[in-house]
Amino acid sequence: MSRRAQLQEKLGTAGSLRDAHEEFEILIEMAREGETGAEAELAAALARTGPLLDRVELTAKMTGEHDAANAFVEIRPGAGGTESQDWAEMLERLYLRWSERRGFAVEVIDEQPGEEAGIKGATLLIKGPYAYGNLRSENGVHRLVRISPFDSQSRRHTSFASAHVYPEIDDEIDLEIPEKDIRVDRYCSSGPGGQGVNTTYSAVRLVHEPTGIIVTCQNERSQIKNLASAMKVLKARLYELEMQRREEELAKLKGPKTDISWGNQIRSYVLQPYRMVKDLRTGHEVGNADRVLDGDIDDFIEAFLHWNAQQQ
Repeated sequence: MSRRAQLQEKLGTAGSLRDAHEEFEILIEMAREGETGAEAELAAALARTGPLLDRVELTAKMTGEHDAANAFVEIRPGAGGTESQDWAEMLERLYLRWSERRGFAVEVIDEQPGEEAGIKGATLLIKGPYAYGNLRSENGVHRLVRISPFDSQSRRHTSFASAHVYPEIDDEIDLEIPEKDIRVDRYCSSGPGGQGVNTTYSAVRLVHEPTGIIVTCQNERSQIKNLASAMKVLKARLYELEMQRREEELAKLKGPKTDISWGNQIRSYVLQPYRMVKDLRTGHEVGNADRVLDGDIDDFIEAFLHWNAQQQ
């Protein structure tokens, strides 16, 4: 069904471009014959079709094996307690709003609230065509500079939070995980949900002993459903770990890179003393920080895809 939806979208795009092409031919002929207003209509038609062509060009750059897949997004605060936990929640909201703008569905796999504000961590499953191809640009550490709302002296603070993005693996892929490698802990869920949630052992924590990967899920009332969701996340993370290992081996064969490395920090969000968001890999920057924090990150995604294509 997912593949069918992707193909239907491609067919719809192709149909729209074909119709636009026919319209252009008619308008060009009218303009050549001196028809009044034909040139203005042609300019308007080009303006309507431009964004669609940009989207087609952008999708054409998503050639990775899993770029068309849904995406898991894990958000974790850095050191700094409440300040960083609040920034992590702001980052979570950014991706929720971006998904809403794109018409993508979001499933909250896990969310752990902070003691005072913000979150200690969250895992989102974002479902939509090329969700991973778009969001892999967000993989890394995000830095926020602002006047802290938690500082009584209104001092400027720098906070860090990370976004770890990896694809949802198709169930058809055979990734065997021996039962002896997994420790399953069952416990009562925390946070809102009522007595039925907080007094039953519905929450699940999986520990993959060989790698130390820990996955938690407490979103559902049913332990069985939480276990199934946690296993799905674990499977995706182990697959991503294997793909990373292969990429590292390939990098060794190619030799050391000469490109400038920005380290783990990929983007800075500055709200004080000026307002700006800048991607440190591509150099793309936007002055309207509020718009970016409200989920408008398509410019950064596009800049990353162009930059990544050049790197390759």
